[in-house]
Amino acid sequence: MTATMRALVYEGPWTMNIRNVPVPEPGENEVLIHVERAGICGSELGGFLGHNSLRKPPLIMGHEFAGTIAKTGNGAVKYRKGDRVTVNPLETCGECVDCLGGNEQLCSRRKLLGAHAPGAFAEYVVVAENNIYLLPDSVTMDQAAFTEPLACAVHLCRMLNLNPDDRLLIMGAGPIGLFALAAARTLGLRDIVVADLNVERLRIVAELGGIPAQGAEEIAKLKPNDGFHAAVDAVGLQATRLGCVESVRRGGRIGLTGLHEADSNLPINTIIREELKLLGAFAYAPNDFETALQWIAEGNINLLPWTEHRPLEQGQACFETLISGPGAIAKIMLRP
Repeated sequence: MTATMRALVYEGPWTMNIRNVPVPEPGENEVLIHVERAGICGSELGGFLGHNSLRKPPLIMGHEFAGTIAKTGNGAVKYRKGDRVTVNPLETCGECVDCLGGNEQLCSRRKLLGAHAPGAFAEYVVVAENNIYLLPDSVTMDQAAFTEPLACAVHLCRMLNLNPDDRLLIMGAGPIGLFALAAARTLGLRDIVVADLNVERLRIVAELGGIPAQGAEEIAKLKPNDGFHAAVDAVGLQATRLGCVESVRRGGRIGLTGLHEADSNLPINTIIREELKLLGAFAYAPNDFETALQWIAEGNINLLPWTEHRPLEQGQACFETLISGPGAIAKIMLRP
């Protein structure tokens, strides 16, 4: 008889259900992981609403996770059953110019677990052995599941070439905005303004050492006379992208990582005349992922006070909460 597992299956806009599905078998150089923690990503909220072209039903989402190795496939010899691990969910070819040049996130054959393949909102998930990272004894499963979203922030800060003297503006105090704040502070920045309309999320900003700003008027008051050296759009709206352009100094750098709206009207002539540098930041390279795990192990990153845990069966309700009003919740972890 085929073994089955519980999985949270996205079956259409606003619809997720617990289903019994076959436990996947690891193939050549693959490993089966028993999932212990799986975080909900903002991009998955778009998928849940039917706004994300990568996520087509029926689909098991989930790409921020940690667990233990349950079984190894043929040729997978690096890890043993019971090892505690986290996973880089971005699988790449390893052979193209981008992969060989250290820009694996740009691989034309990239595949994301939870989008192109079944993800971690289930009891078990199959992953490529090369994408696995063994956890230091000091790192908990909760912390390990933060590695993937933190890696996005590490990559973003690296692209912006931040230095400790930079004045930074972050638009959005959702998980990526908060991780960007934590990453920038780890790099030595101190004058970091984080803007959001959610008062409870702004309290988190203050507790993490950022300068909270609610709305455009407060951003204007906190803006340096010649503008911020760099800005991050962690939302992806016309207003937040434009806010970044209007807030940086001449020659300023802008990191665009929010994916909410596909298109925006921006003042291109201003961007040209002031030589603004607009940088798209997607996912991360393996060295960003490794840096994120290292920072977590060193105790530099902690969003646990604003993290909630829910059973997998409450998955749909969790998605609805994050969409309608998350309050002071920075991250929800599902426990299969």
